[in-house]
Amino acid sequence: MWNRDLNLASESGHVDFPRLKQAGVKIQCFTIVTRGLPLIDGFSLFAMKQGWPRQARATEWSRCTFQIDRLAAYCRDSKGGASIAASASQLTDNLSAGRLSAVIGIEGGHAIQGDVSRIKELYTRGVRFMSLSHLSNNELGGTSTPWFGNKPLTPHGRDVLDAMGEVGMMLDVAHASPAMLPELLAHPKARPFCSHAGVQGATKLWRNLSDEVCKAIADKGGVVGIIFAPQFIGGRTLGHLVNHVEHAVKVMGEDGVAFGSDFDGMIPLPKGMRDVRDLPKLTQALIDRGMPTRIVEKVLGENYRRYFGETLGAQ
Repeated sequence: MWNRDLNLASESGHVDFPRLKQAGVKIQCFTIVTRGLPLIDGFSLFAMKQGWPRQARATEWSRCTFQIDRLAAYCRDSKGGASIAASASQLTDNLSAGRLSAVIGIEGGHAIQGDVSRIKELYTRGVRFMSLSHLSNNELGGTSTPWFGNKPLTPHGRDVLDAMGEVGMMLDVAHASPAMLPELLAHPKARPFCSHAGVQGATKLWRNLSDEVCKAIADKGGVVGIIFAPQFIGGRTLGHLVNHVEHAVKVMGEDGVAFGSDFDGMIPLPKGMRDVRDLPKLTQALIDRGMPTRIVEKVLGENYRRYFGETLGAQ
């Protein structure tokens, strides 16, 4: 929501409701960011340049709730084109009616500013997944970003993880430090998935997941969304992206892999992709590589449909 109305078709950024419809997208995750870049941050200045009111950008919590409310308003104004999917029944209704299902997530549990009770409030507001850390270490645990010391889960992070499990909020392991991952994946009530990452088996890089982590996610019924960013997939072509999809399928099985684009995440896309409207090019690249139609359809969306159908909750 970088200062544009999602109901208006635009050539800026990667997604809006009209372009998502044109691309045939039925389920889209919208993730909320409340801190900026490592060391320099700069989020407040960025939000000011985007025209956010002072109160909205004042704290991490206000940044979070502002974005939730803004997305909800865009959905209300979409004339039936988009709706927040906060339950399995809402997901099913949206799919039946041809509405886009917006699934809300948060990148970094620092958004709650140390108040564990806010997990329940976020769930009430429609948030259905959260990662504990983002681009930097925080009071919950470590980031995967290099030079931050590979910090483990903290006691506060365990409390937050427990609270997420109690309300049924999904755990996103994107950006988690390697030291933190085993405890996250072992939590008895967590339904882990990864919203956007590459895989080490295709490109060995700090941002990408090991085969061991991918298997652990699959064993819990989770999904790994493959990121599109050239700097993480080992090159600028769709072929590099397909390499990651293929390896993830090999490791996790055909039910565990999806797209985790990171659209509008301030990243470039592979060569030949302008925005979400070019997803058919990626579909064709998978077909050209010889991937069976059944698996292509699962990667395109059926795996997320299954996962969210199981984890969004009944109401």
